[in-house]
Amino acid sequence: MFKEKIAVVTGGANGIGKCITEEFRKNGTIVAVIDKAPGDHFVGDISEKSVLEAFTEEVIRKYGHIDFLINNALPLMKGIDKCSYEEFEYAMAVGVTAPFYLSKLFAPHFRAGGSIINISSSRDRMSQPQTESYTAAKGGIAALTHALAVSLAGKVRVNSISPGWIDTSYRVYEGPDAIQQPVGRVGNPLDIANAVLFLCSDKAGFITGENICIDGGMTKLLIYHGDHGWSLNT
Repeated sequence: MFKEKIAVVTGGANGIGKCITEEFRKNGTIVAVIDKAPGDHFVGDISEKSVLEAFTEEVIRKYGHIDFLINNALPLMKGIDKCSYEEFEYAMAVGVTAPFYLSKLFAPHFRAGGSIINISSSRDRMSQPQTESYTAAKGGIAALTHALAVSLAGKVRVNSISPGWIDTSYRVYEGPDAIQQPVGRVGNPLDIANAVLFLCSDKAGFITGENICIDGGMTKLLIYHGDHGWSLNT
């Protein structure tokens, strides 16, 4: 299903992006990665228009087409008290503008059955204090998803995934950290990578414009002060 397909992964050098890249490669997919971190991939800052254009040109020159685009790169997280105008703009550039522009640049080069997966966050629907730049970017990419799905209808399926608490070190948590999530554990990158591969597969051929929240049910757990032993300290 994935053998010799071409996937593009932004932010693919570490964390969830690295796991997605590894899982694609295990299934025979050729993966082109762009990341700011040094390594054996295209090194560049996706907030810059010229970097996105150069990366796209290199991928098409090498492969002639793509099958999957995974917009995963992590935007900056800063809150309203300390986030500058420039930092907020940077978060939007990485989290929303780059996924839009890469989708635009690659759109003519998708083969039949192509898929775009945007990595959002459960923070697209809930927040902690002082997270405005990250939350706004993740909300933006979730909305961008259904817009692209409509514009690219019949050509490319477009979906997004909203991870909840994902520990990229695969640490196993116990106690309240685990049981606050209905499945009883904190997530790991494979939980997200498995969903990415499913959404890119023919098995998901009737799914487009959708956002899937993969958070162990955390956003569905209604909590009141004093309920089931939970308390709020103020």
